[in-house]
Amino acid sequence: MRVDRVRLRNFKCYGEADLSLDRGVTVVHGVNGSGKSTLLEAVFFALYGSKALDDRTLDDVVTIGEEEAEVELHFTHDGRSYNVERHLKLRGDRAVTTKCVLETPSETIEGARDVRGEVTRLLRMDADAFVNCAYVRQGEVNKLIHASPSDRQDMIDDLLQLGALEEYRERASDARLGVDDVLREVRGELKNLEEQIEQKEAKDLHERLNGLESRRQETIDEIDHYERQREQAESTLEAATDVLERHEETREEIETLDEEIEALRSKISETESEREEASAEIRDLQDRREELEAERDELLAELDLDETGEEAVESRIDDLEARDDDLRDDLEDVRVTITEKSGTVERLREEAADLDSQADEAREEADALESQLDDDEATIADREEKLEELDEAIDSAREKFEDAPIAFGEAADHVAELEREREGVTDETGDVTADVRAAENAIEEAEALLEEGNCPTCGQPVADSPHVDVLDEKREELATLEERRAELEAERDDIDERLDRAEALREAEREVERLETKRDDVDRLLSEKRETVAERREKCDQLRESAAEYEREAETKRAEADDLEDDVAAAREELGEINTERGALKATLETLERIAEIDGERADLATRIESLRDRRSDWETMNDERRETLSAKRERKRDLESEFDEDRVEEARTDRQNAANYIEKVDEKLAELEERRDELGNAIGAVENEIEELEARREELETVEKRCAKLESLYEEAETLQGTYGELRSELRQQNVETLERLLNETFDLVYQNDSYAGIDLDGDYRLTVYQKDGEPLEPEQLSGGERALFNLSLRCAIYRLLAEGVEGTAPMPPLILDEPTVFLDSGHVTQLVSLVESMRDLGVEQIVVVSHDEELVGAADALVQVEKDATSNRSRLDHGEPTESALLASD
Repeated sequence: MRVDRVRLRNFKCYGEADLSLDRGVTVVHGVNGSGKSTLLEAVFFALYGSKALDDRTLDDVVTIGEEEAEVELHFTHDGRSYNVERHLKLRGDRAVTTKCVLETPSETIEGARDVRGEVTRLLRMDADAFVNCAYVRQGEVNKLIHASPSDRQDMIDDLLQLGALEEYRERASDARLGVDDVLREVRGELKNLEEQIEQKEAKDLHERLNGLESRRQETIDEIDHYERQREQAESTLEAATDVLERHEETREEIETLDEEIEALRSKISETESEREEASAEIRDLQDRREELEAERDELLAELDLDETGEEAVESRIDDLEARDDDLRDDLEDVRVTITEKSGTVERLREEAADLDSQADEAREEADALESQLDDDEATIADREEKLEELDEAIDSAREKFEDAPIAFGEAADHVAELEREREGVTDETGDVTADVRAAENAIEEAEALLEEGNCPTCGQPVADSPHVDVLDEKREELATLEERRAELEAERDDIDERLDRAEALREAEREVERLETKRDDVDRLLSEKRETVAERREKCDQLRESAAEYEREAETKRAEADDLEDDVAAAREELGEINTERGALKATLETLERIAEIDGERADLATRIESLRDRRSDWETMNDERRETLSAKRERKRDLESEFDEDRVEEARTDRQNAANYIEKVDEKLAELEERRDELGNAIGAVENEIEELEARREELETVEKRCAKLESLYEEAETLQGTYGELRSELRQQNVETLERLLNETFDLVYQNDSYAGIDLDGDYRLTVYQKDGEPLEPEQLSGGERALFNLSLRCAIYRLLAEGVEGTAPMPPLILDEPTVFLDSGHVTQLVSLVESMRDLGVEQIVVVSHDEELVGAADALVQVEKDATSNRSRLDHGEPTESALLASD
């Protein structure tokens, strides 16, 4: 795999960045904090998404102050081109992935999880395996050496995909244990079935079944005999019952005839009483009709009518009601007129009162405005005086620039320029200080070696060796560095003094800006106040004119109200006249309506009298018919009484009793026999069920025996598979350990060559031991900081080579990425690191990317990427080119 291009937008410290990488060694160079490592993190994030962020979240990826971020990665894998693109967007207080697409030569894959899965499949390593093999992140150079042997074993096994064999072995073990659990259950089931079959075979079920069926047949024959006897008894019982029922029906019919004869007598008597009551009621109704006639004559005498018939009375009522309707309409019109005009009078007087109030309020508001005008004039005078004071203060602040090295308005740029100059001096001071400390450490180490009699360059025993001269060179170098640091500190103090003066001028500019803003505000307020005074004077005049107009309108409305009150008085007189006429009409109408009621009541009485006469005639006819029916029923009763035969009835009673007694006894016997038959049937069914269950158990036993045999075979297969996976994992691990030990020693020899170390031993549990030339073993933790770092880098490179050789080109390895590998190295060890990088390139690693601020590594580069950070915007930017001549000289 080879990274071809990575493009960033709003990713951490980068606003816009586009970096292309080629084969060979690329060094990403720049000072600490410039954003070098961020480029590698972007590549890692593009491949694995959130899994590449450790404990951080997507929010940390988006540049501070921005809402969106983008990462696009182009890479070549196994000769084919791929492109992955991820977009993030802040929503509220968290970032979410809005786009994640992997373009492959054959398809487009979308979604963060699917893209990460496809990348893992292509590279044959997940995010953890990637950082354990190809990506040595900043601060993790000693990760493998500090890991426990078991953790180191897990890391390397996962990289070599031996963890899958262990997973398969565990799955086979789980399967074996699962089969064993099922097998124990099946064996228990088999034993239980055998016991059940033995118990049922001991019962001799077929012989029991034959005996029960014989006894049941005997019981059935006995039941048939008693049922025939019972049928004969039932025939006798039915014949006797029929005779008794006919006798009972005749007796009941005689009793019914007696009741009906008595009822007819009672109804004839009641009807005759009703006819007499109807005659008395007719007489009462005739008396009432004569009384109403007399009352009608008296009422007619009170009225002056030409005709007194019912039609004449109704006609007169209609005429009077029509007149009353006309008067009621006139009355309503007068009332409406009174109401409307009274309301208008009230409204006019209220409007007049409101106008008086508005006139008073307008005068009061005008008086208040006149009192405010004096205060406004005083405010205008104060603001004019304030303007003069601000003009003087602005002129005073501008006077500070008369003798200044810069013009007014250039202070901010001047301060920024001095701050950049100071930052450069500070960075250089830090670098020189780091070089001073390195030189001091080298001198201290060399002096300690000299005290022990060893060469400070190679560590071997010496006696007046010329190599000791290097100590003097280091001391001269230290003196030069300390002198340069003093010069830089003096330069920084001078810049600080100039920066203080520049900041004072910038503060003066800001003061002028504040004063001018304040003057503009005061001037604006003064103009507004003058406009307000003019508006208030105009409004005061308008208010006094409005008050006079309100008073004139009020007087007009009062005059209109007085005129309307006269109209209301005239309408009230007309209302009284109408009410008087309606009173006289009402009395006449009441008399006429009473006459009409009497006419109606007299007609009703005549109708009732006629109805009663008709009913008396109907009742007389009805009684005649009842008397004929009564005579017929008496004749029927005499016929029925002649049919009674007491001897025959008594004989029927005796036969019925005897038959019922026999049936009762035979039913008890039959119930007993049927119960016995049912019990025998149930017993037969139970035996038959047991026989069927025995056959089912025998069939089930055969099935379980077959299943048990299959499970025993499956258990043996799972046990064999578990052992096979374990043996294969151990065999492959041993092969990989031997190969990794060989590659590690080859890589370590490339770094140290004829130095003081003889070799490295790696046992089957991935325990590491370093042997000195004298054969003395050392733990990796006993090495110096720089040696431990080189040892770890050698181990990581050896693992990389092992994976590359092991897959034989079927899964091309990703680039070898080293992020700040010189953190723990002095200048001598940096030279050895350069040798390690060059050796990996010579061994055929297609692409190596090294991130460092060390100049010496630039010499090993085929391409150089310079990273710088803008101090003003705090954004990083790239400069992609070939290594510079000065960098190459520095490496020599």
